[in-house]
Amino acid sequence: MPLELSNLLEVLNSVTAIPIVPFDGDKIDYTGHGKNIDYLMHNNYLDEGRQRVIAIAGTSLIHHISETEQLRLIDQTGRQIGDDGILMSGIVPNPIRQAGQLIEAQSELDKPPDVYLLMPLTGISSPEGIYQHYMEFGEKYGTNCGARFLYYFRQKRDMAAVIRLLNDSPHFVGVKIGTGEEDVTPLVEGVGESGIVMWGIGDRCTRPAQLGTKGHTSGIAVAFARASDEINNAQRRGDYKTSAHIEADIAPLEEIRFMNERVYNYSAVVEAMILSGFDDIAAGSGGPFNPRVPSEIQEQLRGVAQNLKRYH
Repeated sequence: MPLELSNLLEVLNSVTAIPIVPFDGDKIDYTGHGKNIDYLMHNNYLDEGRQRVIAIAGTSLIHHISETEQLRLIDQTGRQIGDDGILMSGIVPNPIRQAGQLIEAQSELDKPPDVYLLMPLTGISSPEGIYQHYMEFGEKYGTNCGARFLYYFRQKRDMAAVIRLLNDSPHFVGVKIGTGEEDVTPLVEGVGESGIVMWGIGDRCTRPAQLGTKGHTSGIAVAFARASDEINNAQRRGDYKTSAHIEADIAPLEEIRFMNERVYNYSAVVEAMILSGFDDIAAGSGGPFNPRVPSEIQEQLRGVAQNLKRYH
């Protein structure tokens, strides 16, 4: 049964772990992916017995895999986490009809996603078009498939349209901020009680939480789950000093991931996983358009991975 909206918003006030999908050459390593999901589920440090939230989304390289492969990944992930976790599915909305077909297929799985994250739209669009098309999209697939949506906010020009969308559509339950801290307050104030405003630029999230965000997405939880979980635990109890302290520990890895417009968002995590030497996670050999990092970046990550081992 789908979660009640209030329950869904509460469980999303957490860490949304977005694991890298490992590749063996040009093929997805589904066994390795299963190992990563097991690690996340068996290493849950969230307080109060809260469920793990797992997303297959941008850091998972969904932009570079086929619909068939994505459906298989969501099916496998859902079967593994069962009722013990919350499943989020990233959906690339280009073209929009294909996105709808993927939602229809995923909604028929034994464990359908609890929420869909609509990834940034590519190509030409306008704020008016964003509002109109997503209102129609939400109504169609929210009604027919029981889908609930998070909007991934990456274009500042669309803010008014996104706020209006969340206020007007019962199927859009929140927004993930992927722009900057300066957009937290207007989104929190504009969205109000209409949905969750989540931080979406990694575990460096203490200041956004102080400004009003609820929960954050993490691309490093697949290797250092304790760090991400303890940051969220601290923020939920209003302990921003502890949150900032852990954030400072993981900052060197996040700075490499997000440097030069997120150039190593995927590959820095892969490298850190390899350099950590842990055998309960699978890094793979690099993904499409995301090979192993250059040697100078690898050397920086060598020390970073060692320093973060206590958070595994």
